[in-house]
Amino acid sequence: MQTLRPICAIALCLIAAAANAQAVRTEKTMSLSLANQIAAESVAACAANGYAVTATVVDRAGTVRAVQRGDNAGPHTIAASFGKAFTSASARNNTLAMMEGAQKNPAAANLVNIPGFLLLGGGVPVKVGNDTIGAVGVGGAPGGHLDEQCAVAAIAKVSDLLK
Repeated sequence: MQTLRPICAIALCLIAAAANAQAVRTEKTMSLSLANQIAAESVAACAANGYAVTATVVDRAGTVRAVQRGDNAGPHTIAASFGKAFTSASARNNTLAMMEGAQKNPAAANLVNIPGFLLLGGGVPVKVGNDTIGAVGVGGAPGGHLDEQCAVAAIAKVSDLLK
């Protein structure tokens, strides 16, 4: 019986250590430089197609990291791009897909009632593997699907940095 006590004590210590190890997590995040590159590439991709847009990049928590408002982009595009980026980062999904899902599924239609959610195309998560490290929102092109194309093009341009 006395030989079991040290073994039990060691087992309890190992269990406690394992529980503590899970209490602290390491998360990937994006640098300011990367956020600025994604914003700039988004604006450039849309400008190449004749669209004046704003791009906002947020981190995984939905906090703004970078904003770039293209020449002649309307003032409303700032709030729209942030709303799309926040929604995408929060849901870890493309806002165009979320919008389409909400239109087809009555249960998902209530997503529009979540404060800060903007279900319009143009919000795209930025991922490293399966980890969402932030999102980019683009607003100002004549259609959310076009905003999304610019965001996707920007992420593709920096894909080598997302490893």
